[in-house]
Amino acid sequence: MAHLMTAQLLLLLIWVTECARVRTELLNVCMDAKHHKEKPGPEDNLHNQCRPWKRNSCCTANTSREAHEDISYLYRFNWDHCGKMTSTCKRHFIQDTCLYECSPNLGPWTQQVDQSWRKERILDVPLCREDCQQWWEDCRTSLTCKSNWHKGWNWTSGYNQCPVGASCRPFTFYFPTPATLCEEIWSHSYKLSNYSRGSGRCIQMWFDPAQGNPNEEVARFYAEAMSGAELHRAWPLVCSLSLMLFWVFS
Repeated sequence: MAHLMTAQLLLLLIWVTECARVRTELLNVCMDAKHHKEKPGPEDNLHNQCRPWKRNSCCTANTSREAHEDISYLYRFNWDHCGKMTSTCKRHFIQDTCLYECSPNLGPWTQQVDQSWRKERILDVPLCREDCQQWWEDCRTSLTCKSNWHKGWNWTSGYNQCPVGASCRPFTFYFPTPATLCEEIWSHSYKLSNYSRGSGRCIQMWFDPAQGNPNEEVARFYAEAMSGAELHRAWPLVCSLSLMLFWVFS
């Protein structure tokens, strides 16, 4: 009995030790999704708005070019489903696509899914307050017909069109606040953060690669926080087994 308890405690302590380490499997990784590389690496020829990730990227040069095209082969998505989207608005959606396809720093928010076009997705990525607010401001005068762009479209033409009965209205009708835009448009892929750019606590869609990638620090912070949370959950069990061992050997 004592040998069994000792073995159990030893295995638990090994697990706790692993929890205490930074969850490195969440760092510098690519999602298991339609156009992502298996592992991140340099891509010298990334196109235009995707270039900030050229030193270490989960997207190829071809994917980065397609991210800038209307109704590209990536997802056949039509940004102009309610007339011409303004260029200032569209640049945010291009940057959003570049972040999603190219960033190796989204591991802490990756969740498994069972979908034909991807096996993993992001959920509640803390998007920096200014990035979300500017996205909303620049899209206020553009038109759309839906608040969740992940589902519910009419795809009979080969690309997304508004469903029957949906009215084209300004973005502010479907997204009355910056939070509703960033959180609802892609099924809660993002979450509006209270933190600002440069804080090391929120993901930046926009950054100057000459200053390095600030999202690396953010991913590490949240990976460490997740490791600490697992250790905290395990601690009552460790204490209980320790008391049992003390009782066995006393």
